[in-house]
Amino acid sequence: MAKEKTQKKKKEKAPKPKYNMAQNSAYMIKLAWTSGEKKVIVLSLLSALTAVALNLINLYVSPTILSVVERQASVTELILTIVVFVVALMLVSAASSYVNTNTLYGRISTRCEIITLLNKKAATTSYPNLYDEKFKELRTKSQDTINSNRAATEAIWTTLTDLTTNIIGFVFYIILMSSIQPLLLVAILVTTVISYFVSNHLNKWGYRHREEEVEHVTHLFYLDRRSSGLDVAKDIRIFGLRSWINELYEKGMVAYTAFQSKAQGVYIWARIVDLVLTFLRNAIAYAYLIGLVIGNELSVSQFLLFFSAVGGFTAWVSGILGGFNTLHTQSLDISTVRECLEYPELFKFEDGEPIEAEADRLYEIRLENVSYRYPGADKDTLTHINLTLRPGEKLAVVGLNGAGKTTLIKLICGFLDPTEGRILLDGKDIRDYNRRDYYKMFSAVFQEFSLLAGTIATNVAQDSVGIDMERVKDCVDKAGLRKKIESLKDGYETYLNREVFEDAMLLSGGETQRLMLARALYKNAPFIVLDEPTAALDPIAESEMYQKYNEMTRGKSSIYISHRLASTRFCDRIIMIADGGIGEEGTHEELLKAGGKYAELYEVQSKYYKEGEDENEEN
Repeated sequence: MAKEKTQKKKKEKAPKPKYNMAQNSAYMIKLAWTSGEKKVIVLSLLSALTAVALNLINLYVSPTILSVVERQASVTELILTIVVFVVALMLVSAASSYVNTNTLYGRISTRCEIITLLNKKAATTSYPNLYDEKFKELRTKSQDTINSNRAATEAIWTTLTDLTTNIIGFVFYIILMSSIQPLLLVAILVTTVISYFVSNHLNKWGYRHREEEVEHVTHLFYLDRRSSGLDVAKDIRIFGLRSWINELYEKGMVAYTAFQSKAQGVYIWARIVDLVLTFLRNAIAYAYLIGLVIGNELSVSQFLLFFSAVGGFTAWVSGILGGFNTLHTQSLDISTVRECLEYPELFKFEDGEPIEAEADRLYEIRLENVSYRYPGADKDTLTHINLTLRPGEKLAVVGLNGAGKTTLIKLICGFLDPTEGRILLDGKDIRDYNRRDYYKMFSAVFQEFSLLAGTIATNVAQDSVGIDMERVKDCVDKAGLRKKIESLKDGYETYLNREVFEDAMLLSGGETQRLMLARALYKNAPFIVLDEPTAALDPIAESEMYQKYNEMTRGKSSIYISHRLASTRFCDRIIMIADGGIGEEGTHEELLKAGGKYAELYEVQSKYYKEGEDENEEN
């Protein structure tokens, strides 16, 4: 089945790239120019010129010296000729080395500029794009074009330089060899072109079977990564999985080795073809040039010059063909990067109406007949929601898992636009605003969050400069984490994220969530949104934390999502999401009196917690 899928993929015609080689080459040159790396263009051209100069000096050095000897010139002339070539080689080699060394930094800077552009696109693109399979594919492929010096966004400079070198050298050699038999040039061109295309076809066997290779490599990489991960280390030891994992890895390695052996067999044939055609080309050249020498039409020094030129001419032709082939491959990668950077935005940003988030102002958010369906889904997650978040109100959103609570929050926060209906901020459709300005209206803690590779203070302030430490400490204290942090050796300067800092502090799940709460409080936005921020806490700790929220969010509009109904009793209003809509609405007491699904769920949870308390008392 897997083999059939692979074959089907091969038959599918790849989509035509949006940009061609010339356009992508021009894009990279323009990027270097506009990003302040103009020297890359100049140095690349100088690199090509010095490479051709070195080649020509090496081409002429032996025939010229031999010519001096043939003419029986004086020793002085011979020594002077040698000195001139030695000095020329030294100067041009030094210039070439200097140019090649200095051009490297500009090439890296240009690639880093693309990395910056891609990161900015990923961090600021319209949120629905993150669900878009095409955009995700473009992002993944784009990462491969920026991850090393050999990646297309940097290696293209080497390719363009080599192409320029080969074209200039080809022109010089054509002029040089125009004095000999044109048929010889034709024979050299024909054998060189045939050798190139046959060898290239065989050498690309690995590229044509790259999906098969990727399967082997992915399998091995997955086993290596999972077996060495801290998250499964306990399972491996407790369940004795080591031998099983080793067996899987060995089988995978055997399959990968077999693939590589097959590939090497094909590559050997490519080398054999190249060797045969090279021998044929040299034989023709030798025979013709020796014939000219015997007929006294060429001197020995001229024979040496032209025969060396035959090999050089072949190299220029192969270089041009190979250069355009490589440039084509790199152009495909760069076209992918450009398509990712230019991916359409669904929201208004700079072209939207600006809005200032005033922390002390009370706003109203209203949802009118709002429905939302995720891309590819066969039905709406939320249907015809009508809801008003009144100024200064504390609203709780509850419901079973998968009911659409988080989707509702994403709609309110502006991460998603309704597929039907509209969301209004003080009576105006949020789609008219600059969406980045609208995001500033919210301080939020979501179920998924990230720790910055920085200090605790940096993580709270979400910045590395201009941090208000008194405010940081106040927010940390309100989140219930001050005692923990101040007990650490470096306090608020303690580093987090062990992926970057080896001595970083490892916070527990509950401590991390408290830190995220401190981050939300530090932002001090008009709205506070908490999407199950206490999931890692026990019921008692969660209840205490929510009571603190009641104090911390006083005077602000706030929305809480929780799967523990008792935690949101302090809210002004509770809505229960069920069957894609608002099933029930009211205060905690009103919903209990109504005796609906909310009351049923509350009774089940209360019974569970009471049983837990009884068991603890017995123990």
